[in-house]
Amino acid sequence: MNSLQPFPAFRIHNDQSGYRAGVEQMRVEELSPGEILIKAAYSSVNYKDALAGTGKGKILRQFPLNGGIDVAGYVAASTDPAFREGDQVLCTGCGLSETRDGGYAGYARLESKSAIPLPAGLTLRESMALGTAGFTAALSLFQMVRNGQAPAMGPIVVTGATGGVGSLAIDILTRAGFDAHAITGKVEQFDYLIDLGAQQCIARTELYWGQRPLETARWAGAIDTVGGDMLAGLTRVIRPYGNIASCGLAASADLATTVMPFIIRGVSLLGVASAGTARGIREQVWERLAGDWKPAHLAKIANREVALADLPGVFDTMLTGASVGRTVVLLG
Repeated sequence: MNSLQPFPAFRIHNDQSGYRAGVEQMRVEELSPGEILIKAAYSSVNYKDALAGTGKGKILRQFPLNGGIDVAGYVAASTDPAFREGDQVLCTGCGLSETRDGGYAGYARLESKSAIPLPAGLTLRESMALGTAGFTAALSLFQMVRNGQAPAMGPIVVTGATGGVGSLAIDILTRAGFDAHAITGKVEQFDYLIDLGAQQCIARTELYWGQRPLETARWAGAIDTVGGDMLAGLTRVIRPYGNIASCGLAASADLATTVMPFIIRGVSLLGVASAGTARGIREQVWERLAGDWKPAHLAKIANREVALADLPGVFDTMLTGASVGRTVVLLG
């Protein structure tokens, strides 16, 4: 690419002038190093992006960097023979908008070990409608299944169900043959969750976990995006040998529980760290997302498309808990 041609980027700074972020022009040679230069087509908005873009969370480890932990586009140049000009690729996590420039820009440079060839069965836009949220939801189920979870054991409950991870988890679980139940604070969105496949919707305000270390078991497993009291409560109501995938902390990073669910019921608490997932597992999960686990209602979940200049408003909505589903960022 001609280095004299600038492109827009949503860049985050933290210096003597303070923490700030916005759209500015930059050139390819200013991007973080890597073997693959891609012309970005789409990105997405995740909770982590909102924290980074507003400075309300310590996400970036160096400054300045372009925001956006997800990106998908076309290879413009590559020094790795495994990737050719015009190839469609995606990348989620892997240090984007943390230790290297992220996907909120016209171009992004990727390390070849982080770039995933776009699986057959997904378009670039669909890959970012999924993005880190979809990958996290699918990785949660992948880990649960690998640890013995099966549909015959009973329903899986999803917390924070109207968010990006939660919405996609409901859809993915249903596609995988599980009965999905939803917990949310947005009772007005029950119809939305039922449309995605939820067999039961529970208002967060109506939950009562009880005070004993073990209460009546209600679900065979859980995908939890909330943490805190919600996660602690779940440990007390999961059936024997069920799995809880912990993949978020929207409410709290704290966890006050006992060992009783683990040593009496054999419940497993599985940590889901999507950003640093090994490449082999990453490829398997994306193949599932492009195949038998591909959400049936992806267009309904990815219900908004925005430009770089619109990101601050999207961040604010997400951090106040008012967002539903996924937001795709149009880059090219």
